[in-house]
Amino acid sequence: MELVCYVLYKKVRSMMEKIQKAMALGMAATLVPVAAGAQDKVEASVGADLVSSYIWRGQELGDVSIQPSVSLSWKGLSLTAWGSASWGSEYAKEFDLTLGYAIKGFSVSVTDYSFSKGTNFKTGADIDGKYFHFGSNSTLHVYEAQVGYDFGFLAVDWYTNIGGNDGLKEDGKRAYSSYFALSAPFRLGGLDWNATVAAVPWETSFYNGGCSGFEVSEVALRAAKEIRVTQSFALPLFAKVTWNPATENAYFTAGLSF
Repeated sequence: MELVCYVLYKKVRSMMEKIQKAMALGMAATLVPVAAGAQDKVEASVGADLVSSYIWRGQELGDVSIQPSVSLSWKGLSLTAWGSASWGSEYAKEFDLTLGYAIKGFSVSVTDYSFSKGTNFKTGADIDGKYFHFGSNSTLHVYEAQVGYDFGFLAVDWYTNIGGNDGLKEDGKRAYSSYFALSAPFRLGGLDWNATVAAVPWETSFYNGGCSGFEVSEVALRAAKEIRVTQSFALPLFAKVTWNPATENAYFTAGLSF
């Protein structure tokens, strides 16, 4: 009897030791990604584009323009500052701040667009945009929310103004001006291409000088390649054709990225 008990004791003890080892290995495997994740560093980037004209969502916002940007990112979170200044003095300078989050193909963001001059949609008056003027009758800030998903072969994005100098409906109420876009990348003839179709879903005075309903505002085709300067340095060059069926305008632009 004692021999049987001893044998059972040894087997139970051996089993407990195996369980403890397995638990220890499991905890180690769990902690390793946490430790590695904790060591992730903040990444930063800075750059600038030089474009022949500034076309945004089928609308001309500037002629030859320099467009600097700087961004910080960490674990899917990003903070980006972007600006545009045209050589023509009749165009407004723009300064945007975007806070975003992306995981796999999903993305969401909030952007504060601000302009040095323009029209306040609530009053209809042309004003100089003082950056720290946030009142509804004096601001040229526009606050926009974005949500999108990139499937790889197709990217879908929806944008809606949630505050600031938003457009109006015909009855004078805030339009919550929105814009949605479909874009598809592909490669052809040694170039990287991107095709875009985008539209305004409902009436607003914010886009295209005012619209009364659904309007296709952008049909665009973009081609890009790198110009090799040295073996270790290349300049990305792009050209883009944009048609706006709503305003019956067409634009052909080119740009360099630094």
